[in-house]
Amino acid sequence: MIEILKNIDFQLFVFFNSLNSPFWDKIMWWFSGTKFWLPMYLLIIIYIIYKQQWRAIITIAFIALVVTLADQISVHAFKEVFQRLRPCHNSELHDIVHLVNNKCGGKYGFVSSHAANTFAVAFFLSKLFKNKNFSIFIFIWASVVSYSRIYLGVHFPFDVLGGAVLGSIIGYLIYKLYNFMLNKLPKHFN
Repeated sequence: MIEILKNIDFQLFVFFNSLNSPFWDKIMWWFSGTKFWLPMYLLIIIYIIYKQQWRAIITIAFIALVVTLADQISVHAFKEVFQRLRPCHNSELHDIVHLVNNKCGGKYGFVSSHAANTFAVAFFLSKLFKNKNFSIFIFIWASVVSYSRIYLGVHFPFDVLGGAVLGSIIGYLIYKLYNFMLNKLPKHFN
């Protein structure tokens, strides 16, 4: 069964990674980077401050907690444990991987930290804002960033899927903790 899943993952990777062009190389490189999304992050933070005023400090701290946990758990509980090579480090795929800007990243790829981080934030923010249009937007954002990792040749689809599931669970659990903490505050602080 593991070999069947591995084979499916390899075939999906080869298919998605082969859908490339010089134009999309640049776009996916930007999508995968943090700097490209800084204006969006800033707008979200400004909106949170505007809507929540002093309580925004707690909310922003919880968003930082979501990212930190997703990032650290994806590395220490998954990448270092499973030690699954990234496609760009896999000798079976060496000659066919489309690697953008010759950047491969660390040795191991399961699970994708980009996927874990973005889906953790997307899940937390979608629960926080409770707005259908924003939720659609933020999950599309997480999906595009996650797909960019396959396109760039640094993750298998199951790395991304695993990261998305892990991130969603972390986002959900931290949102529950956030609500619990807010409910414990004195009423005049809410």
